[in-house]
Amino acid sequence: MSNKQLHEWNLQQSEAIALQRELAKRVIREDRLQELHHIGGVDMALNEESGMARAAVVLLSYPALEIEERHVYEEPVRMPYIPGLLSFRELPCILGAFNLLKQQPDLVMVDGQGIAHPRRLGIASHLGLWLELPTIGCAKSILTGHHGALSEEAGSWVPLKTDGEVIGAVVRTRAHVKPMIISPGHRISLETSVRFVLDCCRGYRLPEPTRLADKLSKDNAWSETEHEQAAEQGTLWE
Repeated sequence: MSNKQLHEWNLQQSEAIALQRELAKRVIREDRLQELHHIGGVDMALNEESGMARAAVVLLSYPALEIEERHVYEEPVRMPYIPGLLSFRELPCILGAFNLLKQQPDLVMVDGQGIAHPRRLGIASHLGLWLELPTIGCAKSILTGHHGALSEEAGSWVPLKTDGEVIGAVVRTRAHVKPMIISPGHRISLETSVRFVLDCCRGYRLPEPTRLADKLSKDNAWSETEHEQAAEQGTLWE
């Protein structure tokens, strides 16, 4: 699949922050879903020693959640880690992985924040704008906001709020296990985001799309030759 150029990547920190505020205004927090047949999952792994970024994307059928495609794309990290600007560090590589897909997903679950971000533009929202697809942020920890008490029962959830605004949900995807932080990325509501995440859980803390992408991104079964080639330029694996 292809995506249009939303903006340039070579930005100063102040420029990136200003761009985030502008892009956040374009995020649609309502359901704009088509009939759902395929769900994508994406995650990133970074090798600090080699300076390589590695993005993994999986495409699952829905509702069966059977793997139809799985791809990895690896390229050198383009910028250092800056709190609140993670998407500028990771998205170029993630977009490279998405370009390998033969079938476009109808919905994408991203390991990271959606609008539950200080400037309401986490990596899931940023990716959704690039791809013009519905996206959901499935984060493992809170970046901003607060919430009330949460039941230990699987499927229970409470709103995540900041300054009176609901920006996500704290969701117990598995009983007596640390909850997930779910927030709309783009073209989807909070309630629908939570519903799909719970529907995609198969006994694990993470929903299947991001769980499988996480596993794929951390697979170290690559030869030294492949890593040397990837260090020179972005390298594709299918």
